[in-house]
Amino acid sequence: MRVGTGDNMYEWIEDWAKTPDTECARTGWSHHGIVVSESGEVYSGHQDAPIVQVFDTDGKFLRSWPSDCADTHGLTLVNEGGTEYLWIADNGAKRHPSTAYEYPETDAKVIGKAVKKTMDGQTVLELATPPHAAYGESDYKPTWVAVNEVRNGGNGDIWVTDGYGGNLVHRYSSDGEYLSTISGEEGDAGAFDCPHAIFIDIRKGVPELYVADRSNGRVQVYDADGKWLRVFGEDFLTSPSGFVAYGDTLVIAELNARITICGADDRPRTYLGENGSVTDVAGWPNNHNERGESVRSVLLEPGKFNSPHGMAVDAHGNLYVAEWLIGGRSIKLAKV
Repeated sequence: MRVGTGDNMYEWIEDWAKTPDTECARTGWSHHGIVVSESGEVYSGHQDAPIVQVFDTDGKFLRSWPSDCADTHGLTLVNEGGTEYLWIADNGAKRHPSTAYEYPETDAKVIGKAVKKTMDGQTVLELATPPHAAYGESDYKPTWVAVNEVRNGGNGDIWVTDGYGGNLVHRYSSDGEYLSTISGEEGDAGAFDCPHAIFIDIRKGVPELYVADRSNGRVQVYDADGKWLRVFGEDFLTSPSGFVAYGDTLVIAELNARITICGADDRPRTYLGENGSVTDVAGWPNNHNERGESVRSVLLEPGKFNSPHGMAVDAHGNLYVAEWLIGGRSIKLAKV
C-alpha cells in the first residue's frame, strides 16, 4: 500500500518492528521516541519496559539495554567528533495497566530528566533540573532534547522541552550548565502550550530552533540564541509532535492521526495517513470496553495513522513511526 502524492510517495509497511512478544509489550501504553544511527540501526523505546531496543532497518530485533528512565520518551541522536550519543528525555512518569492507564498518584512533585547515553547505554551526562521559578509549583517533565551540534556549525548548546510540566524550553551549555529559558512569550505568538518536541533545523544553512507547540497547533521558530523569529502552521497544523528532515523536506508528526510533509518554505506539500476522525472516538488513542476501561484500539488499519508520536528518518528518506497507544504500533514508510 502506498501513501502520499507526487515526489512524496511512500510504501506503508505495517508492524515493522519485531519487538519480542511479552505481556508488557502487549499491554503497555507505548509513548516513546525512535532514531536511526548512521550505521542504519534503529533505536527505540519500549511499550512498557524501561529499555532501549535496537532493530535493523527490516525490523529484526537485535538487542536491548536498560534506559534507567521512568518513560523513555524523546530520543535524539547526536554525533560528537565522530562518536554517536543518544539523548533521552524522561518525563518522570509512566501510564501503566496497574493504574488503569493513569499516571501513578504521588504527593511529591514529578521530577523527570534529560540524560545523554553512549550507544550501549552508559550515562555520559545528566542535566540538572533547571533553576527556574516555575518549579516551585509545577512538575518538571521533559519531553524532548535538541543539540546545536558543532559538526553542523553550532556551539553544542542543549535545548530541552518541558512539554508536560512547566510548558517551558530550557537551554544548557554543552557541558550541562543551565543558561536560559524561553516560554513562547518572547515573540508575537504567545506562551507555549505543551512544547512537545524541539529540533535544530539546518536546511537553510543557519541553525534555527523549531519548537512543536502542540496544543496550540503551531511551530514557533527561534534563532540559536533563543531570539524569537516567527511562527507557522496555525493554518494547517493540528497537533505537531515531532520533526525530522532530509534534503529540503521537513516531516512533522501530528498526534492527531497524520504526518505532514513540508517543503523548504515550511508550507505543506502533502499529508500521509490522514485519519482525523479516529481521534473523536471515546478513549482515543485507545478504545473503551463495555466497562469503560481503556483497551487497545480495534480501529487500526494499514494506510491510516492513529497517533504518531516518535519518528525517525534514515539516509534514504525512509520514515519510521512509533504510535502512542496500548501495545504500540510501529510503521515504516519506505520512500518510493
